[in-house]
Amino acid sequence: MEAITNFSVRVVQRYLPSAFVLAVILTAITFLLGITVADQSPMAMAGYWGDGFSKLFTFGMQMVLVLLTGYVLAMTPVVQTALTGLTKHANTPRQAIILTIVVSFVCYYLNWGFGMVVGAILARAMGSRVKVHFPLIVAAAYGGELVRGPSSSIPLVIATPGHFMEKEIGIVPVTDTLYSTWNIALTIGLLVLLVLFFMLQKQPKDIIVLEDKEESVSEEPKAVAGKQSFSDWIEYSRLPTLFLGLLAVTYLVGKVVDHGFSLNLNTVILIFLALGLLLHRNSAAYLKAAELAVKAGRGIIVQFPLYAGIAGMMTKAGLVTIFSNAIISVATAKTFPILTFLCAGIVNFFIPSGGGQWAIQGPIMMHAAAAIGADPAQTIMAFTWGDGWTNQIQPFWALPLLGVAGLSARDIMGYLVIWLGISGIAIAGTFAFLMS
Repeated sequence: MEAITNFSVRVVQRYLPSAFVLAVILTAITFLLGITVADQSPMAMAGYWGDGFSKLFTFGMQMVLVLLTGYVLAMTPVVQTALTGLTKHANTPRQAIILTIVVSFVCYYLNWGFGMVVGAILARAMGSRVKVHFPLIVAAAYGGELVRGPSSSIPLVIATPGHFMEKEIGIVPVTDTLYSTWNIALTIGLLVLLVLFFMLQKQPKDIIVLEDKEESVSEEPKAVAGKQSFSDWIEYSRLPTLFLGLLAVTYLVGKVVDHGFSLNLNTVILIFLALGLLLHRNSAAYLKAAELAVKAGRGIIVQFPLYAGIAGMMTKAGLVTIFSNAIISVATAKTFPILTFLCAGIVNFFIPSGGGQWAIQGPIMMHAAAAIGADPAQTIMAFTWGDGWTNQIQPFWALPLLGVAGLSARDIMGYLVIWLGISGIAIAGTFAFLMS
C-alpha cells in the first residue's frame, strides 16, 4: 500500500496541472465530446457554455463566504486557544492524523461546508504543533468529504412531499435511504477504512511542514494611544461587530424556534459570521483576517464559473442522457445500483453539483430502475454515493479546504486517488452484497 501510494503521489505531483488548468482541460474535453458524441456544432457548444457560465454565481458566492467566514473565525483568539487545547491530545504524527480524520468526518457528516472548513483549520492547527507531513494531514482531512449525511440533498428531496418525481416513484423516506441499517454500516465502515489507510502511510523522507507566514492573531490591529478621532474610535471599538454579531444570533435563534434546526449552507455561513464578529476584538481585526481569507478564496472565484459552463454543455448537448442510457443498456436488476453509482461518479466529475445532477440524470435512472425492477431506495443511495465519491479527485470541491490550508490540488491528490479506489470498492461491494 505504501509503495502504491508513493507512486501515485509522484505521478500526481509530476503530471497533474493546476486546478485552473484542469478546469480548462475539462472544458475542452466536454466541448469536443459535444461535437463528436452528441453531434452538436461548435457554435452550439459555445452557446451552451456561455448560457451555463453564470449558473453557479450564487453558489460560488456561498462558497466564498463559507471559506471567508470560517477562515476569519479560525483566526480569533478564542478558536486559536481551543485548537491548541485540542491538538495537545496528539503528540505524534499518527495521532494527529487520526484525530483530524475523526473530527472532520463527523463534521462532514453533519454538513459538508462545515466539515470543509473545520477539517482545514484543524489540519493547520495540527501542522503547527506536530511535525507531520502537511499535505498528508490535509488529504486526511479531505478524505471524509465523500460521506453522505443528514444534509445530503438528494435523499432529502425524494423524502419531501411534492418533489418533482413524486408521481413516478412516490415518497421514499430517509429511513429507507440515509438511515437504513446498511447505509449506516457503510458510513461507519468508510470511517474505519479512512483511518486505516492514512495510518498505513509513513512520513516521507522530504517532509513538508506547515509554513505559516500569516500574521498571528496576537498581532491584530490595535488603536493608537493618545487622542483619537471618532472614526478611529469606532474602528477599534467592539460596538459595530458586537451589534452585527448579535443581530445574526437573534435571527438564527428565531429560525430555530419557528422552524427547528436545519444545518444548510446558508446557516453555516451565518453561524461562522456571527461567531467571527463576536470573537474578534474589533472591526479592524475582523477585516484584517478577512483580507487574508479573500486571498485564499481566489481559486473559487475564478474556477466556479468554468464548471458552470461545463455543466451547461453537458446538459444542453445531451451528454448526460447519452452516458446514462449507455449504462442502462447493459444493466440488470442486480447490477443496476453499482452501475448507477459508477455513472453518477463519472458525470459528477463534469457536473459537480449534486442537486443539479439529480435534476437531469435522476429521472433517467429512476425510470430505468422501475423498468428493470431495481430497488428505488438503493438506486437513490447509489446515485448519492456516486455523486460524492469522485469529489475526492475533483479539485472543484477541495478549493475551500485548499484555500484555508494554503496548498494546491497536486499536493494532496496523490493520496486521494488511492483512497478513491479503496472507497469505491467498499461502496460498490456494499451494493453487490445487498443484491446478492
